[in-house]
Amino acid sequence: MSKSSIEWTEMTWNPTTGCDKVSKGCRFCYAEVMSKRLQAMGVEKYKDNFEVRTHESALDIPYSWKKSKIVFVNSMSDLFHKDVPLEFIKKVFKVMQDNPQHVFQVLTKRAERLLELHSQLRWTHNIWMGVSVENKKVEYRIDLLRKTNAKTKFLSLEPLIGPLPKMNLKKIDWVIVGGESGRTPRPIKSEWVIDIQEQCSKNEVAFFFKQWGGKNKKKNGRELNGKIYDEMPEIELQQSV
Repeated sequence: MSKSSIEWTEMTWNPTTGCDKVSKGCRFCYAEVMSKRLQAMGVEKYKDNFEVRTHESALDIPYSWKKSKIVFVNSMSDLFHKDVPLEFIKKVFKVMQDNPQHVFQVLTKRAERLLELHSQLRWTHNIWMGVSVENKKVEYRIDLLRKTNAKTKFLSLEPLIGPLPKMNLKKIDWVIVGGESGRTPRPIKSEWVIDIQEQCSKNEVAFFFKQWGGKNKKKNGRELNGKIYDEMPEIELQQSV
């Protein structure tokens, strides 16, 4: 568990670690780079570098949080990776169900497995489920997410490396957009972002613009047409059980 610099969350919780690449959005995977760094530092959790691993001990962590938090689940992995057993996924969901005072944001690129398993999971109000969509080729992930029983559904259009016109945003509650950062980032075009913001406005979907990215993401900032867009779905928290 650690505080996060990610603009749309407060902290990260990693009951699983490790992953592998499935589409173009994975090319410059931040988690893979960070995993190598943590391995080199001797952090036990990352001794196997970016191999998929489950961590039973991490399941206890959310029970210790005293104040309500917004939590990104598995920033260093993908909960719906084929190598994460269903029984462990259910354990993660049980922790989230037991802590309704927190919002848990789960994000996957493996929408096929998400749809395959969703009916075997219990979706409480505080479990937000999202899919990553970086270009038109993987837009189908939105349709698969839409079919799940998740109460709050969101899209992470990051790194946005192509236009996404005329998306079907039915049953989608939140859209996050961000450009790629790093040494050799692929470009993002302002017209792509403006079009997505207009689609969200038209469909009454919360829109969050995370960053323009680039080699100097801090300098490039996150203003769109002179405005900061940091909308989020309405959060309704309950007391712990």
